[in-house]
Amino acid sequence: MLSTERPLEGRLALITGASRGIGWAVARAYAEAGADLILIARTVGALEELDDTIRAHGGRPSTLVPLDLKDYDGIDRLGGAIAERWGKLDILVSNAGVLGTLSPLGHLKVKDWEALMAINVTANWRLIRSLDPLLRASDGGRAIFVTSGAADKGEAYWGGYATSKAALNALVKAYAAETATTGLRVNLLSPGPVNTGMRAKAFPGEERDLLPRPADVAPLFVDLARKEETRHGQIVRYHRN
Repeated sequence: MLSTERPLEGRLALITGASRGIGWAVARAYAEAGADLILIARTVGALEELDDTIRAHGGRPSTLVPLDLKDYDGIDRLGGAIAERWGKLDILVSNAGVLGTLSPLGHLKVKDWEALMAINVTANWRLIRSLDPLLRASDGGRAIFVTSGAADKGEAYWGGYATSKAALNALVKAYAAETATTGLRVNLLSPGPVNTGMRAKAFPGEERDLLPRPADVAPLFVDLARKEETRHGQIVRYHRN
């Protein structure tokens, strides 16, 4: 059943990459916190399963948007549809991302490099471009972008993914600087090692049961979405208790 504490009651939140992993857990946590949800993922079936789960636990029906984030015109239409229906957006959680191929830089295929940049960087810029006016129209807009510690480590074979996340960090920090005098709060969230499918792909031999679960990280997303939140332009890192 839903928690009695509902700090996001009546807030409208959009979550990308909502069909699994961290996005799924954040959607569940936001529903419990009272938010109305716009859920983005590529497949209708996975979104419907999430919506069924949310409603089975007492949450309200979500707005489901099957969208490949490489469809940039679709991102533009998304902003227009939200403007027409609600006139604002209170919370953006830009969670969708791809790992790509872990490989020496000189061996990366062009299509793999371009896919990394398309989803991890360009799609985030397109989301900002489309949704910024709606976030500013909120009485307490909050934008949360999921990053990775890989951006700063410079590890061998991680060059493609790390470069895309470093570019994301630069993008979001610039956006935060541009919105510093508004009521909008913009932050990056670095969840660290979490038991997700992406993590399993990167570290296939790891003991996954020892890692934090997506549900463990979700409360930090709730905190950053609260109207009382004052952090801005930061990389907020999850630390296991």
